[in-house]
Amino acid sequence: MKKKTAFLLALSAITASLASCGEVSYKDGSYEGRSADFINEDESDEAGNGYGVVKIKIEDGKITECDYKTYELDGTLKDEDYGKENGEIKNKDFYQKAQRARSACDNYAKQLVAKGNIDEVDSVSGATVNYNEFKEAVAEALKQAEEK
Repeated sequence: MKKKTAFLLALSAITASLASCGEVSYKDGSYEGRSADFINEDESDEAGNGYGVVKIKIEDGKITECDYKTYELDGTLKDEDYGKENGEIKNKDFYQKAQRARSACDNYAKQLVAKGNIDEVDSVSGATVNYNEFKEAVAEALKQAEEK
């Protein structure tokens, strides 16, 4: 019985030690990260091309604010006109898909603040590119915030 108790205590100590090894501390402040450029595999189609920028605020070592926006490769913000052609909705399905992807940005930012961990942020159907850009931009911002 003593051996079993000693084994369980040792196992608990090792588990606790390993769990704390992966934790990272962050400095309070505001940080910004940018994803790499995404270029559609079909180079003749520029739909979806762009990059994401995240701005996060850390207080007491926790993410308290997050803002995530996506941009076209030329730096144009993907806003309520994203998916329109010359200011008009020429393809309703494309416009709705573009706007769903755009609205996912707010969803991702809210999830990050609520969950505090990028690995716990769930992707939104139809916004996978934005999700990958978000994760990449957050990783860059958090790397700047890491306490050394």
